[in-house]
Amino acid sequence: MLSVFNKEIGSFFSSLVAYITIGVFLLVMGLFLWVFPDSSILEYGYAGLDSLFSTAPYVFMFLIPAITMRSLAEERKEGTFELLATRPLTDWQIVLGKYFACLLIVLFALLPTLIYYITVYQLGTPQGNIDTGAVIGSYIGLFLLGASFVAIGIFSSSLSKNQIIAFTIAVFLSFIAFSGFDSISRLLSLQSVETYITAIGINEHYESISRGVLDTRDLVYFLSFIAIFLVITKTILGGRKW
Repeated sequence: MLSVFNKEIGSFFSSLVAYITIGVFLLVMGLFLWVFPDSSILEYGYAGLDSLFSTAPYVFMFLIPAITMRSLAEERKEGTFELLATRPLTDWQIVLGKYFACLLIVLFALLPTLIYYITVYQLGTPQGNIDTGAVIGSYIGLFLLGASFVAIGIFSSSLSKNQIIAFTIAVFLSFIAFSGFDSISRLLSLQSVETYITAIGINEHYESISRGVLDTRDLVYFLSFIAIFLVITKTILGGRKW
């Protein structure tokens, strides 16, 4: 698994796409946090990173599929997956190696945003007037959200040899998983089961962790969500005769 992990990390950072993807993410988040008046901290006048954590999930819906779309789709398109499959590697080692590599890249994209926290911490009146517990909880929630989207992206990449198709499927599934169930639950005919439908979606659990309270139910939800998509991906790979 480590060899697959290292290969994936090396191939990603050897291409210009990696730096453009992460750069665009940081640029967009910076614009929303400091420039756009509707979400700017300077306009809001309150020392908090609420706009960052409310905007990041929607940026992740495009950033993470862009990272994961090539993981399995490119291998199949170029015919290198057959070579990979003949090595002494299990399907799980291939899937997990690629999953953790993509997850590490997402973590690399998140780390520079800590500068925003330090900046807001310094700008607060008095200095340090920011809810650090809520920020930590929000970062944990955002990381778990990213981990879930990576699982969706790896699954989508296993469905097609075309990276664009894999990207499109991942964006669609990520949107449905995050916001789709909330929209469905608001239908008049489904109000009696609104709570149960909302609980299926990611958004409710993400917001729960973002409040700074780590509930084991939310952690179990995210881990189960990730496991389900990884199991499906492994089943798809194992069911094909390469």
